[in-house]
Amino acid sequence: MITIPTRFETERLIIRAPQPGDSVSTHASVEESFPELHEWMPWARQRQTLAETETYARESALRYRNREELAMLLFRKSDGVHVGNSGLHSIAWDVPRMEIGYWIRTSLSGQGYMTEAVTGICAFAFSILGVLRLEIRCDARNRRSAAVAERVGFTLESRMRWQSRDPQGGLRDTLVYVLFSDDQPETVQRAAKHLNASAP
Repeated sequence: MITIPTRFETERLIIRAPQPGDSVSTHASVEESFPELHEWMPWARQRQTLAETETYARESALRYRNREELAMLLFRKSDGVHVGNSGLHSIAWDVPRMEIGYWIRTSLSGQGYMTEAVTGICAFAFSILGVLRLEIRCDARNRRSAAVAERVGFTLESRMRWQSRDPQGGLRDTLVYVLFSDDQPETVQRAAKHLNASAP
């Protein structure tokens, strides 16, 4: 079994596994961004308490150690501000295949942070974890999320009609974007050379 680093860096971001005590920074971001998160994220149907956010941080840290799910927090290098969350989910180690999910703090949207983070996470998945297939799935109406996938270099593989319910209970189509280890964009290959990953 390979050792999975718990932290790595991109040009402007520190990307790391959750840990106890993260609730203060992440809860503030979720509160600020709740109207946008509520529109798209199934877990954002209602506001969380600080205690619930801390429970999530602790449970996510455990799942990371157990390799069940690799949730990641994004922090800006310059001042330590929490930028958003991402990570590797729906893991099939036998392939290996993973899915990247993400959300960004509303006040920091539009500055390229999430494109940078997803590029770095792709590099991490391919070069360190040996992943062969990465997916990004999003609501077909969520153009901002889809645009991140497209900017990084993912290809639209399918549109699944009425695949799930949105947070409001309506039917949604899901877009499935894919990126393969043998067809990595130059930006991902460059990012792999500068990951500066740290083992636990």
